[in-house]
Amino acid sequence: MKIDYANRIFGLDVMRTAAILFVVCSHTLWVFPEASGSVVSLLRLCGVMGVEIFFVLSGFLIGRILYRIFTNADFKVADLKYFLVRRWFRTLPNYYLVLLMVIGLWLYFGRELPETLPLYVGFLQNFNFGMDIFFTESWSLPIEEFAYVLGPLLFYLVLLPKWKVSKEKLFLWVTLAILLFFFVTKWIYNSETGPRSLEYWNIHLKAVVLYRIDAIYYGVLAAYLSLTFPEGWKRFTSLAFLGGIVLFVGMHMLIGAYDMSPETHPFFINVLYLPLCSISIALSLPVFSRLKRAPKLWLKPITFISIVSYSMYLLHYSIILFLLNHYVETGELSSAMQWVFAIGYVLFTIFCAYLLYRFYEKPMMDIRDREYFRKKLGQNKL
Repeated sequence: MKIDYANRIFGLDVMRTAAILFVVCSHTLWVFPEASGSVVSLLRLCGVMGVEIFFVLSGFLIGRILYRIFTNADFKVADLKYFLVRRWFRTLPNYYLVLLMVIGLWLYFGRELPETLPLYVGFLQNFNFGMDIFFTESWSLPIEEFAYVLGPLLFYLVLLPKWKVSKEKLFLWVTLAILLFFFVTKWIYNSETGPRSLEYWNIHLKAVVLYRIDAIYYGVLAAYLSLTFPEGWKRFTSLAFLGGIVLFVGMHMLIGAYDMSPETHPFFINVLYLPLCSISIALSLPVFSRLKRAPKLWLKPITFISIVSYSMYLLHYSIILFLLNHYVETGELSSAMQWVFAIGYVLFTIFCAYLLYRFYEKPMMDIRDREYFRKKLGQNKL
């Protein structure tokens, strides 16, 4: 697989690699059914934060693209259309292929498909309610897809009136409005739902589109700051990174010290916790977005895993883990063999993801760069 290292930002690849390894490694806990303690809690937290990193990083990347499109003097609707076409060629083919694979597995093993299956076609499986255990990891995809559409649509609509303000300010206002709106939705959720179990919170708030699109737009806000205040972005790199660490670690120390949960501290967990996590992750972006070089020993494996991370995410749980759970009883393995099996699961996931990327994901993405699409949409490459 030929990789163009010169046009990649290594620091962002580090974030993406860390995110996918957090998610996959958190699911190795099924290999150790008797495990407990702080390491287990840390792995579970890593699994949650892995997806949150993906959200903020995705927002940062699309935010930089959308800002340049939106503030361009020659801005036109076709620009947004081309943006969406490129994003959909990146995300939809893999999603629908793996969805079909999951359906096939459930039918093969005689499981009953959920009544909500048609909703998965339109990314509506968790729009305003908790989703089924079917294709569990897909909960994050609707949040991404709706975020891709919501921002460009609002950015376009605010241009229709003749505002006496700059496009740069309009971009910021729209971003802040989105953040405020989804902060309010969580506030309403808390008012209507109140104290609930952590399991309920995990399904009915953390994984629901109506409450979570702001996670991506904290990354968009970071993109705005990086482009409009480049000197400040550089000057406060270390301070922002330190602030993010203090916020994240301090918040979780506080949660541990006071045994905070959705049942005991509903307002903090329901309304404040996830936005604060997003902010702490966004504060690390000045450091990672400026990290462009690395020794080859680290550069190649990290970049490789970053590139295949989307395929890893889609395959690791409802396909690979599903099959391994069905055929292997890990509770009967020795402790040493459990470790071998856990490592083997991660490596096998990476291998399968490479095959999916090499023979399907990459060829599908290459289609979007063909001259036919650029001419049809009246665009050059973004």
